[in-house]
Amino acid sequence: MIPRQLFYFSLRSPYSWLAHRELTLRHPEVAQALEWVPYWEPDAWSERLLAETGHTFVYTAMSRAKHFYILADVRRLAAARGLKVTWPVDRTPVWEVPHLAYLAVERLGRGAEFADRVYAARWLEGRDICDRDTMAAIGKDMGLDPAGLAGAADDAGLREEGARALRRAVDDGVFGVPYFIDGYDKYWGLDRLDAFLSGLGGRAVAPAERLPEPETDARAGGDLDHGGGCG
Repeated sequence: MIPRQLFYFSLRSPYSWLAHRELTLRHPEVAQALEWVPYWEPDAWSERLLAETGHTFVYTAMSRAKHFYILADVRRLAAARGLKVTWPVDRTPVWEVPHLAYLAVERLGRGAEFADRVYAARWLEGRDICDRDTMAAIGKDMGLDPAGLAGAADDAGLREEGARALRRAVDDGVFGVPYFIDGYDKYWGLDRLDAFLSGLGGRAVAPAERLPEPETDARAGGDLDHGGGCG
């Protein structure tokens, strides 16, 4: 079996945020060994890049009832962890702004730290992570190039890297986050994290040790908005 051990996450998702905290605080060795792959609702530019390879990202907007359920659910889950959520307002989100900035920082080996800061900005401080000024401020706090992070969504190379990440999600059948893969076993949702960790059984493989990804022609879409994954 090819030792694929992946963590699909979204900086948009409160459930990804909580999974990120569980992994990095309780299981740092696993968090470090997993391959992290960002996942988000693409804008028109990203959709064109996906279409060039025949990939289609399917998004279904959540209902009002589901939205209010997630508000309550996340508040409960956060409170159980000693956290108080400050719910952000997404007015005109372009999710490439934070996610392509993540890819830029990940090239420097600091992706997990960046994700932690972005999650805190979004879920604890209620800041707009699609605001380029927010990305610049986080970059400055990390000692990185503020303009580079603020403008990551304008970088053609990062755009293609982001499209590759979304193609992987489509090919892996990812339909929501957090989504974990161990070989051919798949686990969706924060409530499946313990099962994923139990399945690893100490077999976490560092990314540098992995074999190449298998080729696949699968074309599956995803619904970002659900109670067990992204809200």
